[in-house]
Amino acid sequence: MMQKIRNFITWWNRPNKGVIVDYAQTLLWLLPLAFVIRTWGYGLYRVPTGSMETTMLVGEMFFADKFTYSFRKPKRGEIITFNEPVYRYSENKLMSLFEHYIWGPENWTKRVIGIPGDHIEGKIEDGKPVVYRNGDKLDEPYVNNYSLVPIDIQTQTFRSYDPAFSYQDQPFYKMNGMLVKQIQRRYAEHGYAPERFPHTPVDGQIPGSDMSDTYDVHLGENKYWAMGDNRLGSWDSRGWGPLDGKLIHGKIAFRIFSLDTTANWLIADLIMHPISFWTRFRWSRFLQIVS
Repeated sequence: MMQKIRNFITWWNRPNKGVIVDYAQTLLWLLPLAFVIRTWGYGLYRVPTGSMETTMLVGEMFFADKFTYSFRKPKRGEIITFNEPVYRYSENKLMSLFEHYIWGPENWTKRVIGIPGDHIEGKIEDGKPVVYRNGDKLDEPYVNNYSLVPIDIQTQTFRSYDPAFSYQDQPFYKMNGMLVKQIQRRYAEHGYAPERFPHTPVDGQIPGSDMSDTYDVHLGENKYWAMGDNRLGSWDSRGWGPLDGKLIHGKIAFRIFSLDTTANWLIADLIMHPISFWTRFRWSRFLQIVS
């Protein structure tokens, strides 16, 4: 056996292998190493939806710490990344592993509200939704304090809106005011709220939504209650129930940069919009610790 290993090493380190073979052997080392680091070390994530506004905005890039959760469980209040909880994994074990660690469900991001053993209750008090954990009413300063206005009627996309600024000069997302007002009129004509006001119940405000701000859940072993900071624009445990801990793979720790874009490829956005691209950077949100 030792002789076979020595023969392999001699073959691997043979001289005059050629450039292509040399690059191929380097990749054989780097790819498994990159996989291990990305799976159990750290991750980079782009925000695709507004479910965590205004803590996290669409287009921002974040660094996630995966290493910590190899030694401890997620804590209350932490922002976590996890595999899409409603994804149906293959019954084939090998394929399921492939889906879990290489290619399959989307990565979602929410905040941990409850951990295993917690009793989580959602109630409406004085017209506002509140959350109780183990009998104590939560103070939630991270919840979005801004109204949401529609920017796309086909996708039913809403974005945070600060009335202190014009549509074009919004601090979070630049908006087309005429389009927003046109969509709002269409929502009103169909009996839906044209604007979602902060700290109001989600019930009935989102067409087709199965969520409610009233719930009573006792979390079992390895089960978590996860919610978006943007309560009126987040599909979370209120809709799909407790999150299985085995799907959690990282903790959001650091914001790298912030750009007002929905493009999957930044280079494509730059090529298509070479001038406006640079005006959509949110420079004040670069390089920040997130909590």
